[in-house]
Amino acid sequence: MLFPSRGQYAGLVEEYRQQGFETCSDLCAVDYLTHPGRNLPDGVKAERFEIVVNLLSLSQVRRARIRVQVPESDAHVASLFPIYPGVEAMEREAYDLMGILFDGHPDMTRILLPEDWEGHPLRKDFGVSRVLVQFKGAPGPR
Repeated sequence: MLFPSRGQYAGLVEEYRQQGFETCSDLCAVDYLTHPGRNLPDGVKAERFEIVVNLLSLSQVRRARIRVQVPESDAHVASLFPIYPGVEAMEREAYDLMGILFDGHPDMTRILLPEDWEGHPLRKDFGVSRVLVQFKGAPGPR
């Protein structure tokens, strides 16, 4: 497991791509608002958000996991789209649901929620019961 800074993140991923890691199999965001204590190596400052990237080398039968700390006050990281174009939807999902921006992404817009949606519903401080649930065939609000 690797813990680069935000400044080192894209460069490190590019190095892994050059070493034969053909696939970015997953990219997701984690909100540690209610769980600040976690195991991090010495010198890595825990932040509220974390981007977790899983790289895969099928030819070498190897995996690599990269975890990047992202502060709440400046929630953005470099996009991996130039390195792995397949992350396009994964980065948009992390933006849509957690509010983390990916610098250099070609279409940093919502992917799951309507464009006029306010907030990011997977953040742990998103208001409880703010998401209206509508059941098919049920009578509407009165």
